[in-house]
Amino acid sequence: MGTPDTVCSIVRPMHQTSPAVFLIARPSIDLDGMRAYLKDVGGESWLERRIEEAESESRELGAGELLLEFGGRACYRSWEPGLNPNVTKIRTDRREYFANILRSGHGSVLEHASWSFALRNVSRVFTHELVRHRAGSAFSQESLRYVRLADIGFRVPPALEPVREQVLSIVEQLEEFQISAAKELGIDEQGVPFHVKKEVTSALRRLAPIGLSTDIVWTANARTLRHVIEMRTAEGAEEELRMVFDIIARTMQAEAPNLFQDFTRQDDGSWVPEHRKV
Repeated sequence: MGTPDTVCSIVRPMHQTSPAVFLIARPSIDLDGMRAYLKDVGGESWLERRIEEAESESRELGAGELLLEFGGRACYRSWEPGLNPNVTKIRTDRREYFANILRSGHGSVLEHASWSFALRNVSRVFTHELVRHRAGSAFSQESLRYVRLADIGFRVPPALEPVREQVLSIVEQLEEFQISAAKELGIDEQGVPFHVKKEVTSALRRLAPIGLSTDIVWTANARTLRHVIEMRTAEGAEEELRMVFDIIARTMQAEAPNLFQDFTRQDDGSWVPEHRKV
């Protein structure tokens, strides 16, 4: 461990990290409540058809897509023929139903269902850009006012590979400073009030690299997910965001294939939708 006189000494290898994506929450359905509504409006056959399809295909019902289809059909009372005299065609195929939603730009329907991700060891460069997508999102980020930087994780981006050793040396020095400064300032001594620890911890983060690894929990609805995946996998997007959102795009195509059916991954890693600004 460093001391005030040896702040720049390197006594241990830096903690090198790589971003990881964990899907931690998805929509759920109260089938009893949905059935009760449909019994009242006259659309029970739609729900039973979707349940039978899932059982016959040996798959989960897919609560996110079911919820969004429920919202869309409520707009036109298009559960089955005859409920709305103005509707002469009822799309029963689930994939074609969502294809029509996407073609028509009926994007507000997609806001009913949200998914939550725990993003591990992303940089604060990443999180600074992610939180710009505040519409349709919720964020809970590791707070460096409270979390001491005694072990700075860091990922060397590809553009800095030629100077990797210099980068690691700088980050290691900054980590040693965090440890030695905390010791010199005495914030771990017995009886130091928490508000003092918080004040010093908050000040010390100013001497940490913006590229340090951190964690953030992000919840986004389907409409926001479509937009952010397109924006943050585009060729001109920041490389770490492209890497993470490539994983998120793959995850969402598996989670909700009908909602993301029009997305195609290009050779350069971009995910491009056929229908934009849904």
